[in-house]
Amino acid sequence: MLNQIVSITAMNLRSLGSRLGLSLVIIIGIAGVVGVFTALLAMSKGFEATLKATGREDRALVLRDGSSAELNSGLDAASVQAIKDTPGARPGKNGAALASAELIVITEFASIARGGSFNVTLRGVEPAGLELRPELKIVDGRLFKSGLQEVIVGKSALTSFEGVSMGSKLRFRGADWAVVGVFESGDVHESELITDYATAQTAFGRLGASSVLVQLNAAKDLEIFKATLKADPRLNVDVQAEKAYFSGQTEQFSRIISGLAVVVSIIMGLGALFAALNTMFAAVAARTRQIATLRAIGFGGIPVAASVLIEAMALALLGGILGATIAYVLFNNFSVSTLGQGFTQVVFNFRVTPDLVILGLVISLMIGFLGGLLPAIRAARLPVTTALRAG
Repeated sequence: MLNQIVSITAMNLRSLGSRLGLSLVIIIGIAGVVGVFTALLAMSKGFEATLKATGREDRALVLRDGSSAELNSGLDAASVQAIKDTPGARPGKNGAALASAELIVITEFASIARGGSFNVTLRGVEPAGLELRPELKIVDGRLFKSGLQEVIVGKSALTSFEGVSMGSKLRFRGADWAVVGVFESGDVHESELITDYATAQTAFGRLGASSVLVQLNAAKDLEIFKATLKADPRLNVDVQAEKAYFSGQTEQFSRIISGLAVVVSIIMGLGALFAALNTMFAAVAARTRQIATLRAIGFGGIPVAASVLIEAMALALLGGILGATIAYVLFNNFSVSTLGQGFTQVVFNFRVTPDLVILGLVISLMIGFLGGLLPAIRAARLPVTTALRAG
């Protein structure tokens, strides 16, 4: 039986050139399904990877209780000081707790790629905020100076938003802010502008902070630190690991994109499935006499059916490979920005990962199998005498 399957399949595949038009219907249809599916999920993967690369387990982010994001959180000066005085923080270079009060405000820029204006995060940090983040490195220019209206910008913000460049002047709150440095951090902060905390407070008329970032001695100390803050009657705060906070922001976006990918893929997949059915039925009809002759000389129905299925799945696999290749060439590392949970733009790159490619190929094989199943059954059940007379 195996020899028969191999022989018939080889004969079918050799004759694909004479049915090139029909074969391309399956290949192109499935390439479209896999390409769109892979591109949509590559967007979700890229956004997720950017946010999950942000933060560490041993850094605690303290927000006002009930706040879903830093932007809608507010801590007064007394609360900020109480948080810094709570035992559990690692000492910094000056011997004080390694903790940074941070202020988040929204600024507006035009997009280089798409036009229109977008909200961009301006983050005010204390000196400890930079010591807390060893992953943040200045790659051009210098660090801002306290008391001066100067900012450093992330590499992603530099390439994505108009008017942001080394040495440029940015207009906030009726004053010019100088771009004095460019940094990279490999995370969501590359979409931000960073300045001195006290300067941002003065310029934007804020008395408190949006959040406090605290370096713990170890990740395992988070629950103890959290319990201590919760037990303090002066405070009304929520505490979580910095990494958990940013990872949690991907959930809604990932669900939306994944749902969209499934819906679009089902609609396009049904079209590709019917195309495969029609193509394979036409291929079986064109080979009626050939199939009947094979059956007459001793080939079984199962090898005939298997050969039709293999042909359909082979064409589908070619389509899947083509679609995945197109998605990789066009979209892998393609830079875009979208609205994050804090209502500001997050710049990220599409990521066409191996698991997405494999998933796309599995989908193509499933469509090929379903599209070839009924034609394969029909081929196996062709009455030999009737088929020979028809031919």
